[in-house]
Amino acid sequence: MVTELGWLYLGGMTVLFFFWAYGIVSFVLDVKNKFIPGGRQYLRGRRRLKEEKEEEEEREEQERQLY
Repeated sequence: MVTELGWLYLGGMTVLFFFWAYGIVSFVLDVKNKFIPGGRQYLRGRRRLKEEKEEEEEREEQERQLY
């Protein structure tokens, strides 16, 4: 038979488990909805800047060859 202290312990551990599980789920959703899209956007921006720089260098090289 479980004593009152045992019931209190089991209840407390159950409540703490739900907060722990909620924290893990919240973290996973934050990573999925904030950090991954932000990282993708950052990489797209870097690639775009790199392409623009390469185009500018090609343009300047063509101008130098013309003169």
